[in-house]
Amino acid sequence: MKIEFTAFPRTAQGTGASRRMRGAGKVPGIVYGADQPAQPIEVDHHALSRHLKMEAFHASVLDMTLDGNKQQVLLRDVQMHPFRQLVLHVDFQRVDKNQKIHMKVPLHFINAEICPGVKTGGGVVNHVMNEIDIQCLPDDLPEFIVVNLEQLELGHSMRLNEVPLPAGVEAISRLKKENPAIVSVQVPKAIVIEEEVAAPVTEIIGEVPAEGEEAAAEGKEEGKGEKKEAAGDKKEAGKKEADKKESGKKE
Repeated sequence: MKIEFTAFPRTAQGTGASRRMRGAGKVPGIVYGADQPAQPIEVDHHALSRHLKMEAFHASVLDMTLDGNKQQVLLRDVQMHPFRQLVLHVDFQRVDKNQKIHMKVPLHFINAEICPGVKTGGGVVNHVMNEIDIQCLPDDLPEFIVVNLEQLELGHSMRLNEVPLPAGVEAISRLKKENPAIVSVQVPKAIVIEEEVAAPVTEIIGEVPAEGEEAAAEGKEEGKGEKKEAAGDKKEAGKKEADKKESGKKE
């Protein structure tokens, strides 16, 4: 996909000039490389903001028209305002078709929903990397690299060297040597909330007696006990007296 944009030569430089340029809806920038001197440029802010939302704008060879001449460039750096949607500065690098370029290219993962680890294993896909550093000639630069997860099993991962790269494209030497994992399918982590089980407490409903009332209640209980005991003794003595009289009659 070809992406074209227009830039204009910038003559005024410095902090004050850049501030006025941004106020007029322009973005200061620079284009360099290909054994040519660096040239200050300015770009329309609205058009640049629209292009920056496109994934391909960050990983493609772009056609820039400057002073009526078309040249191929790569987006190399974008400086944004800390909290406003405002582009402060942009850098582009000229492309030499005969020299390899080094770029970060996004990864597009496909068939995640039908891979065995997800479909039958109930796992979730974990993207360890979302882009990789590659090197290639400008004409071979892909917009993205496809990663097919169709055969990925639960608990397994796919490493960089297992991903087929387009013709003429290779990962940078450091990544080829390290061969990092770029995606895996893992068992989802369950969040277990442990609830504290409190010991059962028997609740007694009623007023708590005061100290004097408690003592009086204890004394009352003791008095009832003594009365019951005395009544029992009296009943026992009456029974014995009746038995004596009964014995006398028999004699």
